Amino acid sequence: MYHHEVFWLLISAMLIPAAAAGTEFSRTVYGALEEAGCRSCHGPDGVASPTRLHFPEPGATPGRIEAFGKSLVALVDRENPASSLLVTKPTNRVPHAGGRRIAPGSEADQALRAWASRLARLPESERIQALRYERDGARDQERHAGPVLRRMTHAQYNNTVRDLLGELGQPASQFPPEDFVNGFKNQYGAQSLSPMLFEAYSAGAERLARNAFRRGAIRRLIRCDPSPECGAEFIRSIGLRMFRRPLSPAEQRRYAALLEGDFFEGARSVIEAMLQSPHFLFYLDETPDAALKPYAAASRLSYMIWNSTPDEALLDSAASGALNSPEGLTRAARRLLDDPRAKEALGEFVSQWLRFESVLAAGRDRRLYPDFSRETALAMTEEARRLVDGLVWQDRNFMEVFTADYGYINTELARVYGLPAPAGEFERVTFPPESERAGLLGQGLVLTLTSTPNETSPTARGLFVREQFLCQHVPDPPPGVSTDLPPPSEAKPQTNRQRLGVHAADQACASCHSLIDPIGFGLEKFDAVGARRERQKLVFYPLDRKSKEPPRIVELDLDTKGQIAGVPDSDFSSPRELGEVLARTAQCQECVVKQYFRYVAGRTEEAGDRQTIRQVFEEFRRSGFRFREMMVTLALAREFPTAREGGDVSRRRTE
Repeated sequence: MYHHEVFWLLISAMLIPAAAAGTEFSRTVYGALEEAGCRSCHGPDGVASPTRLHFPEPGATPGRIEAFGKSLVALVDRENPASSLLVTKPTNRVPHAGGRRIAPGSEADQALRAWASRLARLPESERIQALRYERDGARDQERHAGPVLRRMTHAQYNNTVRDLLGELGQPASQFPPEDFVNGFKNQYGAQSLSPMLFEAYSAGAERLARNAFRRGAIRRLIRCDPSPECGAEFIRSIGLRMFRRPLSPAEQRRYAALLEGDFFEGARSVIEAMLQSPHFLFYLDETPDAALKPYAAASRLSYMIWNSTPDEALLDSAASGALNSPEGLTRAARRLLDDPRAKEALGEFVSQWLRFESVLAAGRDRRLYPDFSRETALAMTEEARRLVDGLVWQDRNFMEVFTADYGYINTELARVYGLPAPAGEFERVTFPPESERAGLLGQGLVLTLTSTPNETSPTARGLFVREQFLCQHVPDPPPGVSTDLPPPSEAKPQTNRQRLGVHAADQACASCHSLIDPIGFGLEKFDAVGARRERQKLVFYPLDRKSKEPPRIVELDLDTKGQIAGVPDSDFSSPRELGEVLARTAQCQECVVKQYFRYVAGRTEEAGDRQTIRQVFEEFRRSGFRFREMMVTLALAREFPTAREGGDVSRRRTE
C-alpha cells in the first residue's frame, strides 16, 4: 500500500466514526462468523444463497466488509435487538438449517448482540443506504476478463483435427487423462501443459500430418498447382484455419521456408509444425489487439457451440466485421446451432454435467444386482442424453428435464424399470403413474451414480441434487470427523434412514447433513440401480464364505418423506414430486444457466458475473426456458456485456 493511502486511512479512522465501527465489525463479528463457517453456506453458491445474508467475496476490501456489516441491519429487530435473526439464527435459538454455529453466551454471541444493538440505532438514512449493499454489492466489481488463451480440451482437439484434416479417429484418446475441476474438464485453471502432454501433442502431430496425405485430405487444403504463389496462398489459408486468425508476415516467412524442396513434403512439414504450435493448441479467448478481437469472438462462439474450430464462413464473418454487432453475432450463432455439430457438442456438456463417466465406471455387487452390467450403464447414459436432446432441439421447456413422465428405454432398462420391453431400441415410453418416475431423477443414471456397490446413499443423492441442480456448495466434513457409518447388523437391522440418524445426533455432522440427507430420503423407493422397491432388503451372508447356508434376508419398511431445506413447500416422497419442486424453483432454473456458463467460460462465476447471469436467466425464463435461446443469449452476453446491461436482451434478438 502506498504511503499516502495509509495516511488517508489513518485520518479517516480518526475523523469518521463509521470507519471505526467498520474496524470493530471486522475484528469481532466478521471474524466470528467466518470462524463459524457461515461463509460456506452464505456465499454465492452456498446452500443458503437464497437468504438475505450474503458474504462479500474472499479478499474483499475493508470498505466492502464494512458495507456488509451494515447491511446486516436487514436481520435486526429494531425494537428488540437481542431477538434479531442475526443473533438467534447462528446460535440456533431459532431453528437454523445450518445448526448451531455459535455457542450461546460465548464471546462471539456477545459480539453479535452488541453489533445488533448498534445497527438497531442506525439513523434511517444510513439504514436505507446499508440495505442497498445486498442489491448493488457486486456492481462495482470489475468484470472478469477471463484467460487470454485457452488450451483445447481433448474433445475439442479431436473435433478440430476432424474438421481441419478429415481425421475421423480419436487421437486425443491416447493423451494423458483430464481431471474434473468445478464439475467439468475444460476449466482453464487446470489446463496446464505437462511434459507428457507436450510429447503426446508432438507424436500426434506427426501421425496426423502423415495420415492427411495418405487419405488425400491434403487436397482440400492445397487448392492450387505447386508454385511459389501457390505456396504462399497455401500457408495463408492453412494458417488462418489452424491458428483461427491471419498469420503475421514473420509467421508466413517462417513456414514458407519449410516448402523449399519437395512441395508436398514441405506442406506436410508445415501442417506438422502448426499442429505443435501454441497458436493451434491454445485458442484466443481475450485479446487487447483490436484487429484480432473479431477472430477471438469467432473462436469463443465456435468452441462454445460446436466444441470445435471456426469454419471458413465464420472466419469470413470475423474478417468482414459481421461479428462486431449483436445482430451479426446472433445470426452467426443461430447458423452454428443449425449444424449437426452443435448437437454433438451439447452432448459433451451434458455428459460432464450429469457425470456419465461415473456411472460407466460404477460396479455393483453381483450377488445383489446380477443384471447390472456396462451395457446397462451405457443405456442409462443414452436415455439421459435423449431426454435432454429432445427438449433442447425441439425448443421445449427445458425444466421438463425434471418432470417428464416418459423415458427412452431399451431392453436393458425395461428390465430394471419393471416395464415391458419396447418394440425398438430407446423408444419413448410413458411411465405408469404408479412408478412415480419422472425426469432425470427418476432415471437409472442419477439413481445409480449416487449409490454404492451394495446400497443406496441418501447422502450422495442429496449432495448431487444440491451441487448439480441447485448449484449450491456443501462444506466438506470438519477435519478428524469420521464419515463412516456403522454397517447394518443382523442383530439390529436398520434402514439407511435409521442408520443416518447418527448425523442428526452429532452437532459436528448435523449442520451439513440436515441439508443433504433429507433430500436423499425422498428417493429411497429406488435401489442402487434405479429399480423400484417397496421395502429395503438387507442380505446377511454367512461369515464363513465356504458355508452352504443361505443368506438371511430382512426386509424393512421405508420412510420416504423428504424435503429440501431452504426451499419453501418442498416436501416430497418420490422422484416425480422432487422433480416438480425443482422445476418450479428459481434456484434450480438459474442453476441450469450457471452450469452452462461454467462450462462455456471454463471457470466458476464470480461477483462480476452475477449481473450477466441474472440477465441471461431472466431471458431464459421469458423464453419459456428454451435452452437454445439461452445459448444465444449467453453468446451475446460474452461479447457485448456493456451493451446488454442497459437494455432488454430480447430486443437484440435477430430471428
